[in-house]
Amino acid sequence: MKELIKKLVETYGPSGNEDKIRQVIQEEIAGLADEVRTDALGNLIARKRGQNGGKRVMLAAHMDEIGVIVTHVDEKGFLRFGAVGGVWPHTLLGGRVVFANGTVGVIGTEKVEDEERNKVIPLEKLFIDVGAVDKTSVPVQIGDVAGFSRPFADMGKRLVAKAFDDRIGCAVLIQTMRDLKKTPHDVYFVFSVQEEVGLRGAMTSAYGIEPEMGLSVDVTLTGDTPEAQTMAVELGKGPAIKVKDGRMLAHPGVKRLLVETAEAIGIPYQLEVLERGTTDATAIQVSREGVPAGCVSIPCRYVHTPSEMVDYDDVTNAVKLLVAMLEKPIIL
Repeated sequence: MKELIKKLVETYGPSGNEDKIRQVIQEEIAGLADEVRTDALGNLIARKRGQNGGKRVMLAAHMDEIGVIVTHVDEKGFLRFGAVGGVWPHTLLGGRVVFANGTVGVIGTEKVEDEERNKVIPLEKLFIDVGAVDKTSVPVQIGDVAGFSRPFADMGKRLVAKAFDDRIGCAVLIQTMRDLKKTPHDVYFVFSVQEEVGLRGAMTSAYGIEPEMGLSVDVTLTGDTPEAQTMAVELGKGPAIKVKDGRMLAHPGVKRLLVETAEAIGIPYQLEVLERGTTDATAIQVSREGVPAGCVSIPCRYVHTPSEMVDYDDVTNAVKLLVAMLEKPIIL
């Protein structure tokens, strides 16, 4: 899957600007589904028809990534910017961004006084330098959105890249489509938009699909780095089956189904309790009259930074878990 993962994470696609990444995913899933469509909000929805008697199952992974948006251009051609999604200012200084038209920018800062050197520099003191000599030579404009620019790195067992949140979930869904040869269920693989700014794509797609069960595939935090927050999730210990996050309690039947499936096929798994943050499963769960929903999470270090890290075995085991679950009848 590494070639696929590299292609996905290095593609531009901040929230609200998912055209390029949607095209890449559409090419990757060509021939793998009975129907493929893009809805009004921009979600890419691929349906694999099942046999009679199965459930209507929705799997969602968001294809958008965090980014920055130009709010002002000064006379010398420097750009002020705001955040698109959960951008952490302390990860930005000296970083590079890239706009949809290919323009590359470097994030710089105003003068930092001695007493400020050990403090986080706020967004309002940062700017983007696109190499312009004045305002008229700036190749972007107010409202243009940039994503972070950082290459994929294969460290063997561990992988590093920007946008694993949630291109790694997209990779899991694509590989699941490839490996799932037969299923009794009507399975909708949804590559959703605008998750980072409010779960918007999952909200509208779930309303239209009316699933009988829903799962998101996303990243989660870990507790395995020095002085990390206390959390019983580690890289390399298997995909995490969500119990609770900041906005959702997983349906007990869905959680049980995932646990029993993992144990039946002999793959490692972890139980996830995430104190802050959430996923597309929250929007799916409260769609229409309500949907039994859960989440398969890929443990990820350094989430929402330009260098997120995952374990390759966790990724491949997540695929095995989903395929095994979808091959058999679902009883909640």
